[in-house]
Amino acid sequence: MQHIRIGGVPEHFNLPWHLALEEGLFIQAGVSVEWIDFPEGTGAMNKALRAREIDLAVILTGGVIKDIANGNPSKILQLYVSSPLQWGVHVASDSPFTNIDELQYAKAAISRFGSGSHVMAYVQAQQRGWDTTQLNFEVVNTLENAVTALTKGKADYFMWEHFTTKPIVDAGIFRRLGDFPTPWSCFVIAAHDEVIKTKADAITKVLEVINLVTKDFKNIPSIDRTLAHRYEQRLEDIQEWLSGTIWSQNLISEEEIDTIQSRLVDLQMIEKQIDAKFYRKKL
Repeated sequence: MQHIRIGGVPEHFNLPWHLALEEGLFIQAGVSVEWIDFPEGTGAMNKALRAREIDLAVILTGGVIKDIANGNPSKILQLYVSSPLQWGVHVASDSPFTNIDELQYAKAAISRFGSGSHVMAYVQAQQRGWDTTQLNFEVVNTLENAVTALTKGKADYFMWEHFTTKPIVDAGIFRRLGDFPTPWSCFVIAAHDEVIKTKADAITKVLEVINLVTKDFKNIPSIDRTLAHRYEQRLEDIQEWLSGTIWSQNLISEEEIDTIQSRLVDLQMIEKQIDAKFYRKKL
């Protein structure tokens, strides 16, 4: 039985993986699966993919496309969540900033360079007509460290998923100035090229299992209560998040890859646009 190591953020989007593991669905399909949490997010997962520390990653679409373009020997196997990610734009509760436009010359906390929080800071700046060469960053690695950075004045704002950070807003530690949705699907499943060559059958079984779970995920009885309990969220927040979240079992389109590449080229985060086929692999 082949063993597959999967990395992902410890957030509500990934409950389908944990349910599949707890119910023994991967073992029943003939594959051993190990889940590894990456609270540091996409930048850390890209690094782990490159180093062969994980086989698969449930990872932000823009972040992994940027890293593949810059040499990560991996491919996108399929979409995981096709709806946009809602990035909350947060400041400390006592911050003098009152709207996003005031952040043009402020320092952004990011989990890592090449992470989703890094990429989206550039995308937001470009959309608002800011000079992206003037962006300033403080690397914080985790949400916990971002709280420290903002409350101690080491950084001015932090972009992170709306509902993951909402308990911190509700507690009066952060204020949310607004939301910034990704202009593309939020999560894909990516694999290292060598793993695709050597473990294709095992990966196919993993995808078959998770796609069965996500197809029916919203219909699981009391899934909203399960999510609220496990991720320490208010039930009404989870219900709002569920209503806007769409899991996907499809291959990412070349058109969507080209849209993302075009934006990353404009931001000078990748050198040039290449054939979209380079980024994806259908098993």
